[in-house]
Amino acid sequence: MIYFHYHEPVFRPPSEANSLIFQATIGCSHNRCTFCGMYKNKRFQLRPVEEVVREINLVPAAHRASIRRVFLADGDALIYPVAGLTEILLALGEAFPQLTRVSCYASPQSLAGKSSEDLAQLRDHKLRLLYFGLESGDPITLEAVNKGYTAQAMLGQCRKARQAGLKLSVTAILGLAGKQRSRQHAQATARWVTELSPEYFSLLTLFSRHNDDFLRGIVPLTQGEMLEEIREMLGHLRPERTILRSNHVSNLLQLAGSYPKDRQRLKNEVDEALTYARQDRDWYDALPGYAESL
Repeated sequence: MIYFHYHEPVFRPPSEANSLIFQATIGCSHNRCTFCGMYKNKRFQLRPVEEVVREINLVPAAHRASIRRVFLADGDALIYPVAGLTEILLALGEAFPQLTRVSCYASPQSLAGKSSEDLAQLRDHKLRLLYFGLESGDPITLEAVNKGYTAQAMLGQCRKARQAGLKLSVTAILGLAGKQRSRQHAQATARWVTELSPEYFSLLTLFSRHNDDFLRGIVPLTQGEMLEEIREMLGHLRPERTILRSNHVSNLLQLAGSYPKDRQRLKNEVDEALTYARQDRDWYDALPGYAESL
């Protein structure tokens, strides 16, 4: 059901497939990560509170009781000032009586700009889950992709969010470091996630989407090497009470399990996939073929 027009393209995590989406911002507040082509054709802006609230009120009354989850787009809705974001959350709670959760993407800079008290206030108004793009725990890889924050600084910001009662879904990107630092990328990312133990840890695979300059600057992993990188990461991954997902369409291997209970099963699944891959050298040596274009 479409109630209003979006500023295209609109992105959302796979787990928000059934959520109603409102755009609190257009584009991404950072938008300088060299690997990311999601918002390169958008100029970042905060949408006026009254404009977002007007769209909330466009949802017909007959449909409102069925809305249980809302995702606030675009790339970094948490950057919105606390007063305005609180007003939007209050409007959502008033419009949708069965609303259980509001979620959004969060960047290191948006978390840095919010105090623990700010985040707790937003949580009290049903902002419950933040999707956080770590990308890599490896400092050299983070510098190469122009993330703008160190792994340690991002860890501190994520801990602040957890202490405020917010759940975190952290994302890392397979293949981001290319062949040169694949092992360091895998191991450092696993250590970072182990130290934080977020509620969710999701993997996606580097692919072509308005990021040709970045892709030309690395030696890309083959399909088989992508699986090797997953195996290296899972070999060092030991978080507590964390759900692992690799359900993005870019991924070669779909994984799902809970740590620490399913750790060995997940490693076994990757080992099995690698066994088959190594028997088919053409497949193993081929580059991943998934790409997106606008």
